[in-house]
Amino acid sequence: MPQISVDRLRPGVFISLASLGWMDHPFLLNRFCLSNEKQIQALREMGITKVEWDPARSTAEPLPPRAADVPAPEPDFGTAALSGMQDEKRARIERVREQREGLARRERLFEQQAIAAGEVFRSLLSRPQDAQRQANALVGTLVENLLGKDSMVIHLVNQKSREGGLAFHALNVMALSLMLGKTLGLSEEEMRHLGLGALLHDIGKQEIPPRILRNAKRTGPEEDFYRAHVGYGIKAVSGMRDLPVPVRNVIACHHEFFDGSGFPNRLAGEKIPRLARIAAIANRYDNLCNPFDLREAKAPADALRQIFRTESKHYDEQLVQLFVRTLGVFPPGTFVSLSNGGVGMVVETNPANLLHPLVMLHDPDIPRSEAMLVDLRDADLKVEAALSPASLPLETVEYLAPRGRLDYFVDGSKT
Repeated sequence: MPQISVDRLRPGVFISLASLGWMDHPFLLNRFCLSNEKQIQALREMGITKVEWDPARSTAEPLPPRAADVPAPEPDFGTAALSGMQDEKRARIERVREQREGLARRERLFEQQAIAAGEVFRSLLSRPQDAQRQANALVGTLVENLLGKDSMVIHLVNQKSREGGLAFHALNVMALSLMLGKTLGLSEEEMRHLGLGALLHDIGKQEIPPRILRNAKRTGPEEDFYRAHVGYGIKAVSGMRDLPVPVRNVIACHHEFFDGSGFPNRLAGEKIPRLARIAAIANRYDNLCNPFDLREAKAPADALRQIFRTESKHYDEQLVQLFVRTLGVFPPGTFVSLSNGGVGMVVETNPANLLHPLVMLHDPDIPRSEAMLVDLRDADLKVEAALSPASLPLETVEYLAPRGRLDYFVDGSKT
């Protein structure tokens, strides 16, 4: 980018301070559009005489060059612009630290949930009542966390392993189903039934050989074996005492399609229990984002688009629309281009404020463990477009999403 004298700057000129390093200036971002004279005064107080600027991203032309015989204006040190902005940046750094700690806490909670889910699956056949008690506790915690709250916040979880396994898929489908259930306004009892059914929906897959589960091009007999996981699932939960019918129906019907083309009973339309219709959408979304072969993974926005545009006949149209509204145009895990020319990944969204998510910024000068988190509600920054990971350099993708998987943690919030 070309350089320009600080004396020619005015609001609307887009500048870059990347050469200084993020810790060596008081601004939130390395690249940004000047919005007020205070920012320009801070540059002067730092002793900076020239900065890089981007004509294409500027909304105003620089001031004309000052004539050689015109003296430079005397600096106005009374404004204390630099000191004030440094204080503001320290406060922002503290907020980023708190946000990072919050994300780490949620990742620990997610790992604890995964351990608990794994124990449910392992103990189901030998100790069904213990498994049922553990599953009810796991679901109950999440439902209580969501009910009675004004809104919910959806967090992307950076779990340590690329391999998700049954427990991680079950947790995702449970969380996604309950998100949609909250948007739909389900009762507490319905939410508990939905969460338990979603957690156990694929329990029968433990009876299916991994080579069949992972094979995207199954033969006829292999497909029949795969589809038998629904029946195996119903058999697996038979030892759970007084398991509610709606829970059993989620397990039995999560592969039924609204147009009658699903399995095992080719149910159609309203004949498919509503909770099973919810879980079916969540299950499909997670399978698109987290297939066995991660090279086939869809970006979140692309997964939503595929369900909404090309697979809508399979699902309850009203529920699909609510699901899209719940996750929004930039679901967690979405790579985005920003108005300052940067690239980031959405790590947290609030359905009440979908256009202003929390974004992790890609900056090769900052270690990934210290990556900048920007809440777009607080920054003069906006998302310009969702990006396909395939369109980005590999190092950018690995910086923002080193595991390749998308896992979710959801909790309630007071807005």
